[in-house]
Amino acid sequence: MAESITVTDNRTGEVVEIPITDGGVSADDFRKLLPGVWFYDPAFMTTALTSSSVTYLDGDAGILRYRGYPIEQLAESSTYLEVAYLLLHGELPNPAELDKWTDDIRHHTYIHENFRKRFVDAFHYDAHPMGMLVSGLAALSTFYPEAKQVQDPAVRADQIVRLIAKTPTLAAASYRYSRGMPFVFPDNDLSFTENFLSMMWKVAEPRYQADPALARALDVLFILHADHEQNCGTLAMRTVGSSHADPYSAAAAAAAALYGPRHGGANEAVLRMLTEIGSVDNVQPFIDAVKSGKGKLQGFGHRVYKNYDPRAKIIKKTADEVFAVTGKNPLLDIALKLEEVALSDEYFVSRKLYPNVDFYSGLIYQAMGFPTEMFTVLFAIPRVAGWLTHWQELIEQDSKIYRPRQLWTGQDERSYKAISSR
Repeated sequence: MAESITVTDNRTGEVVEIPITDGGVSADDFRKLLPGVWFYDPAFMTTALTSSSVTYLDGDAGILRYRGYPIEQLAESSTYLEVAYLLLHGELPNPAELDKWTDDIRHHTYIHENFRKRFVDAFHYDAHPMGMLVSGLAALSTFYPEAKQVQDPAVRADQIVRLIAKTPTLAAASYRYSRGMPFVFPDNDLSFTENFLSMMWKVAEPRYQADPALARALDVLFILHADHEQNCGTLAMRTVGSSHADPYSAAAAAAAALYGPRHGGANEAVLRMLTEIGSVDNVQPFIDAVKSGKGKLQGFGHRVYKNYDPRAKIIKKTADEVFAVTGKNPLLDIALKLEEVALSDEYFVSRKLYPNVDFYSGLIYQAMGFPTEMFTVLFAIPRVAGWLTHWQELIEQDSKIYRPRQLWTGQDERSYKAISSR
């Protein structure tokens, strides 16, 4: 027998049975019974805005899968570009497909000279790299006017390649401009992450050679951040995309959402917290203060996960590999002790507060030399693939333009008063 719910309108006695499909119930069926009555769901806490086959997330069980593949397997064996292909095409590429995909990305890493010289140089000398990235993504749309043809699969494919390829170039350029350093051109003989590290750190050497362990660690971090279902940035991408805006403009909206500290600033907050704690001896007093409501445990808990974030386990292992090259981040001992104490305390366990992806990622980025203002940029670079996947899915679904309802709580009709009588 199919699962269903029965809804009764107590005003009229009318009854409707609504099937439960894929874990959800259709709002259309409710609307037939209750026309003009809307679901009140602030922040979409219990609303599924779409159906999707991209990313499966079970927060209670701590499960994350891209297109059915466990995140643990992808982080262990795959690469970011292979994962990006998987997200966008639904299947892992064969060797020929991966070679072509990689070649396409490599040959679209350059940004137009007019863009580089005139647009980038127009920013204030100390502009935040993330603000520059948001603006830059939007500005790219003016260089590719055909991108507005969102219903054309071939045009969509071209823009997807361009956005994935050019975002690291734009990100590195934004950072170097904010530091007064000259632009470094992409090196298409390097891998995706090696090329990004070269554009970030190259000074005068003929070719920048990234440490293989660091390049691989960054690749793993990019895999872990490539997608995360219907989060704030993805919702922004889909909302703008539903108007059939070009993908550059939609990606700029998604990046703007990520720029907000509630979405993309958590790992910075973790570093500030660990710095304020100062030493392992201060961990227990800090925990006691949090329990008494005098502080917040950053990097623990998640809107969706009510278990140990599977990405956090992978990042913890990656941190060890990075610190073997860079030397241990002095804040690591504080972080490890904080995790140990919190996970043995019933106060946090009963509230299902476990480490999330941001708890260790900031330590890794800091050890690799990235300043804190680049942390959100490092989040955005890989998430572009996820945003574009959801944008493409939205277009293929022929989604209507997003237009949620509201519950009216304002004034009833009233008459205008002249200013002399107010």
